[in-house]
Amino acid sequence: MPFRGPPGERDPDTLRSFGVVNLDKPPGPSAHQVAAWVRDATGQDRVAHGGTLDPKVTGCLPILLGDAARAARVFDDAVKEYVAVLELHGDAPADFETVVAEFEGEIYQKPPRKSAVKRQLRVRRIHALDVLEREDRRALLRVRCASGTYIRKLCHDIGLALGTGAHMGDLRRTATGTFDDAALVTMHDLVDALAFTEDGDDASLHEAIQPAERALVHLPRVTIAPSAAREVANGASVFAPGVIDVSPAEVGNITPERESLVACYTPDGGAVCLGTLVGDPDADSGTVVALERVLV
Repeated sequence: MPFRGPPGERDPDTLRSFGVVNLDKPPGPSAHQVAAWVRDATGQDRVAHGGTLDPKVTGCLPILLGDAARAARVFDDAVKEYVAVLELHGDAPADFETVVAEFEGEIYQKPPRKSAVKRQLRVRRIHALDVLEREDRRALLRVRCASGTYIRKLCHDIGLALGTGAHMGDLRRTATGTFDDAALVTMHDLVDALAFTEDGDDASLHEAIQPAERALVHLPRVTIAPSAAREVANGASVFAPGVIDVSPAEVGNITPERESLVACYTPDGGAVCLGTLVGDPDADSGTVVALERVLV
């Protein structure tokens, strides 16, 4: 049977094979290395994480486990939030906060030489840039930005605009999309929870690993009949007769529109697939959701 049942009623094996860990990445290892540790600890063949972090950077790194790794694209456009220390190379000018505020909105960035992407000028959006504290030549910034923004480069450019020069000190990611640092799980928490589960106590595991549907709450929802879900499991698109309901996203109240990414569920709340809304769900026939990723 391809269906996992209601998200809140899953056993430890199902959580490990279709779950998400809101991990607090420690300093030292790369995001790739940490994801590999989680993969090995949970016994999965595959995992996917929610955005690269340099070795020294800590913070929010959601990791999708097992079959949930197929939904990794939900992190591609996720807004990120960071807290960074800006180290000035000279005394801050009187108009410091005014200059910093000018970096809100769309900015141009060229990836650094050590990046894994092509070094060409591109546009990134800074949704919010707040000065939380200032002390001598140091400032604590909170940055809410589009995926793919280089905070180190942002700090360098702010220094140029100030006329003092600057570089990034410590950096911590405090949010990735709908995941934030209010309920992070450390590697120690996860390993302990897995050990407790081996001893018959799975309460800690349910705190450390959330059902993978948690990573889809920002997407509009399409509820489909179990018979339609069985067809989707075999690679079929979602057709109008199998659609029960179409509703806004659980978080953000984003309404479904043509060509938007949606998540399809069975009536008990289990995720079935990701797809693109291409047709009228109220029609009597035709394709409503074109299949992108099967999750069962």
